[in-house]
Amino acid sequence: MMISQTVAELLADHVRLTVEGIDRMYLNVYVPRLQCAYGAVSFFRDHRGQPLASSALMSPMSRRFVAELDRFIVRHHLPVVLFRKGQRKDAVMVERLRDFPLKEGVVFVGKAQEKAAVFRTEKRNSPHSGRPYPWIVKSTAMVNHYYLYAVDDDFGPFFLKFCTYFPYNAKLCLNGHEYAKRQLERQAIAYQALDNGVLSCADPQRLQQICDGLSAEKIDRLLRKWLHFLPNPFTAADQNAGFRYDISILQAEFSLTQVLDRPVHGRLFFEQVIRENLDLGRPDEVQLIFDRRITRRTPGRMRTRILTQGVTPSLHVYYKNTRIKQYHKEQRALRTETTINNTYDFAIGKRLHNLAKLRDIGFRANRRLLNVERLSYDCILAEETFQRINGPVERAGQRASGLRFADPRIHALWHALIPIRASMPYGMP
Repeated sequence: MMISQTVAELLADHVRLTVEGIDRMYLNVYVPRLQCAYGAVSFFRDHRGQPLASSALMSPMSRRFVAELDRFIVRHHLPVVLFRKGQRKDAVMVERLRDFPLKEGVVFVGKAQEKAAVFRTEKRNSPHSGRPYPWIVKSTAMVNHYYLYAVDDDFGPFFLKFCTYFPYNAKLCLNGHEYAKRQLERQAIAYQALDNGVLSCADPQRLQQICDGLSAEKIDRLLRKWLHFLPNPFTAADQNAGFRYDISILQAEFSLTQVLDRPVHGRLFFEQVIRENLDLGRPDEVQLIFDRRITRRTPGRMRTRILTQGVTPSLHVYYKNTRIKQYHKEQRALRTETTINNTYDFAIGKRLHNLAKLRDIGFRANRRLLNVERLSYDCILAEETFQRINGPVERAGQRASGLRFADPRIHALWHALIPIRASMPYGMP
């Protein structure tokens, strides 16, 4: 009789390294007081003492900021890449990083025109006097962005993207696995890397401690360090008045990597996982995975998707704006990762100080997915059992021949024995 087992139970005996940590993070870098029209008006009228606030006051700031960025590029002899539409920016970074000789510094600067939130001036008429006056409103426009691709001594490769128009919002993208690799190198701990992870490590316990130590405070220090080095659109007086950059979470990936001891069987194992778990997108299953009550009023579509990119299948489970992805990474490891695109899905704020709460939700979702998954049989153990039966066995000095299932005579023997055994009364040997 075959007893269903959880995937987590099956993996317990076939995983030689387990690493749980933050993967990619995409962060919004912004000045909180300048995200609404009233804040922009207050910046120019109350802080800078202008009688009227209009977008005409923003243009000199933008020109000065772009000029400082261009001077920074010339001063440090940085290559400039004009990104084409649809071009993979990370691929450019990987290519240029191969020839980058420094442990820390800006690798290159990319330029692209992208849509951004901006402020515009509208002409309005006073309802009392009928005289026109300027009025600042929030809008969108195609604006030049500067991508500063750099390498940090602690965090490894990352990029910081600046919008060149007021209020000069930016985006910070980093990778927790690259942070872990840098720390292993600094502590002289030998490891073997995956494309985006660690395949083996001489000190797995220390590796997990490093991953656990990636905190909101360390990410904030990374930003402050590079903002001090790079051109800043806001003067020292602006920053002292409270117009300083803060960080919120746009997207965070929390991954669980389980390196298998049998890579060849890992692919077969994962494909079996997919076949047996096509119903994971049902609301009752999603409730177990995310530990959230789901009703008819819950927004979003609960579903399971099986995607095939090349020859590598992946399992996707959705809850609101959050997704769990599971796939066989580089034919060596089972990767389970939860991507949170909106922290409000879990009633948590977006500010970076909420990272500890989010990582707890992400890691628990990964573990619950493994516990919810079921297999009707274990293809890894079945392979071992097959080999034991197929080959000869020796017990107490007596040797018994194996049943070679590929042999036609063995098939004929089984065809003869099975009807006889089926015809015997129940309970007879």
